[in-house]
Amino acid sequence: MYDYLIVGAGLFGSVFAYEAKRRGKTCLVIDKRNHIGGNVYNEEIAGINVHKYGAHIFHTNNKKIWDYVNSFVEFNRYTNAPIANYNGELYNLPFNMNTFNKLWGIITPEQAKQKIEEQRKAAGITDPKNLEEQAISLVGTDIYEKLIKGYTEKQWGRSAKDLPAFIIKRLPVRFTYDNNYFNDKYQGIPIGGYNVMIEKMLEGVEVRTDVDFFEERESFEKLANKIVYTGMIDQYFDYQHGILDYRSLQFETKVLDIDNYQGNAVVNYTDKETPYTRIIEHKHFEFGTQDKTVITEEYPTEWQQGDEPYYPINDDKNNETYKKYKALADNESNVIFGGRLATYKYYDMHQVIGSALTTVEKELGDLG
Repeated sequence: MYDYLIVGAGLFGSVFAYEAKRRGKTCLVIDKRNHIGGNVYNEEIAGINVHKYGAHIFHTNNKKIWDYVNSFVEFNRYTNAPIANYNGELYNLPFNMNTFNKLWGIITPEQAKQKIEEQRKAAGITDPKNLEEQAISLVGTDIYEKLIKGYTEKQWGRSAKDLPAFIIKRLPVRFTYDNNYFNDKYQGIPIGGYNVMIEKMLEGVEVRTDVDFFEERESFEKLANKIVYTGMIDQYFDYQHGILDYRSLQFETKVLDIDNYQGNAVVNYTDKETPYTRIIEHKHFEFGTQDKTVITEEYPTEWQQGDEPYYPINDDKNNETYKKYKALADNESNVIFGGRLATYKYYDMHQVIGSALTTVEKELGDLG
């Protein structure tokens, strides 16, 4: 018997396993994939750490969490400064003075504010009802049409008029010449990749990969006093209240016989004609100098059962369905539900780790 069966070897499960082991508990971690790390897993290709499930850039304002991840692996100084490509025109993201200068030829913050205000007033939106109206009310029509509309509609597979306003309420807009996408104090990529961090967390913990919890559910449930479940919450309850919706992603990764393809780790394609949303050039996350480079084109897709679920669609219908599953989960005394799939919520990495640490302390007490 184990104290805990942990279903999923991603960030939440790995942090919980590490902390439980520190407190003298026995854990078995299982994952249906053939590797640990969940979506932060890196695959080495041509000597480059490739983010197999999309770009993962660690950022946080929480010094406790920053110190925590750095206790496993040293992080480099990578700063996320993506570029937007709109039909061959290149703009800096987030929207800042470099963006406004390229777009309008203006050079002062006051000129930029006036331009945005003119376009806001011309649009006549006072109470934004959807994403399109919210975006225009924040940054005006020019930025919306060139840098938001096409990218967002590809990302979500829906018209911006049919998407809720809250998706874009925290749109970063700066009136400084600052290309740093995140406002967080701490930011970087683990030196050697995320695998180093996850391997350290799971050191000394029994792990089985290529194992599907649901194929041997009855026997697995008998192996431990408690289960930590990080998979899809609707699947755990056999979809009795219906299926929760997600957006999925497909990745096309290519090895190129050149040392530098796009000069930046992340380039977003914001026109509607380009079928992918962005190209990742992985070597730039770790300032690589290899002779070759590896790029990944990212294609958002409609999610079907069996696909990898990436982004929960937190519209009214799905949120109401999730509430029903949450009520069932709250009645499970021997199961802990954690992570983005089990809570049907999009998390950044630092939020997953923070949630896991809070769960551990609630379950097992603070180790200091």
